[in-house]
Amino acid sequence: MTRDICVVVPTIREYECVRAYADNARAAGFDLDRLQFVLVTEDFCDTEAMEAMLDEEGLSGEVFDGTDREQWYRDHGVAEYEHVVPAASHAETSFGLLYMWAGDYEYGFFVDDDTLPHDETDFFGRHLDNLAFEGEVTEVSSDERWVNVLYQNVEEHDLYPRGYPYSAMDESVRTESTEVDDVVASQGLWTNVPDLDAVRILMDGDLQGQAQTRLTADDYGEDFVAAEGDYLTVCSMNLAFRREVVPAFYQLPMDDNEWDVGRFDDIWSGVFLKRACDVLGKQIYNGAPLCEHNKAPRSTFGDLNNEVPGLELNEHVWELVDEVGGDADSYAGVFEAMATELAEGEFDYENGEFLNFVGEHMLDWLDCLDALESATPARNVAATDD
Repeated sequence: MTRDICVVVPTIREYECVRAYADNARAAGFDLDRLQFVLVTEDFCDTEAMEAMLDEEGLSGEVFDGTDREQWYRDHGVAEYEHVVPAASHAETSFGLLYMWAGDYEYGFFVDDDTLPHDETDFFGRHLDNLAFEGEVTEVSSDERWVNVLYQNVEEHDLYPRGYPYSAMDESVRTESTEVDDVVASQGLWTNVPDLDAVRILMDGDLQGQAQTRLTADDYGEDFVAAEGDYLTVCSMNLAFRREVVPAFYQLPMDDNEWDVGRFDDIWSGVFLKRACDVLGKQIYNGAPLCEHNKAPRSTFGDLNNEVPGLELNEHVWELVDEVGGDADSYAGVFEAMATELAEGEFDYENGEFLNFVGEHMLDWLDCLDALESATPARNVAATDD
């Protein structure tokens, strides 16, 4: 059996969650030999304990702290592009994308370490079923051109997810059936702690970064896609995708920058991916499999400090890329057009120069992928069992 799935887990604390995902796969009869785990961590973490955990579970995988990542870049001839993956940031998941690209894995998964699978669902199998889905599904759109992925019970909980623009709230939602035939990403949603930004958590009356309103499976209904031309938040805590999207799915360089912009790495990457999907006639599937999100308590004001520098930019970044790349015929082509728009633009927003920084890094991302493809050292080719 070919090891064709790369599972990327950014972690500094709860790496034992991997055991729960392995147990879920065993219970569902999913072939664990298909999975290659990549734990992305830091130099101050116990990498030996993580490696021991993988061994105990009989799982194929590698653990990369900062030093290990630096060595990987050198080994693969891309040390000059090390800067595209920010230090000490959740956006280090981009390293997992590079690993996947170098290894020729067909599918990627992002799994956050504060999540657990629901026992009644085949986590890996359901995501792969979503990626293979062809047929009729609910299509959601709104008059604001944004889809709230929590729309199905919003009358009860009144929640909008992290990254949803404030200017797009109070939208009028429309649903209808549509046919899909080329799903390239599967976004699983979450129970327990909702994925909200700090302002919305404060409005929900919580100072520990979690929100007091909680979600259950009853808050979700049928799976759905966002209509062409409409955007949605893409959270990387529970996500599967095809290899082909990697050029347009760079997790943006947050936290490690002079403007202190953070917390929008997966949100903006989702915006760019959705634009590429619309241009190329692809779809992002949303809904099941749900995961249980057990976010650890932390200061809501700490998250707020990370988010405020980018809040105004988040209101506009989707508008800046909405009309570019329309004549491209590849993910890289659409992404390059969006990157150039940001890198060369003049933006009269708070911290507008950060968008130039992002665009430049997006262009470097494409160059890094090209360099990996042409690197002299042998690739870390996906293993094949006898």
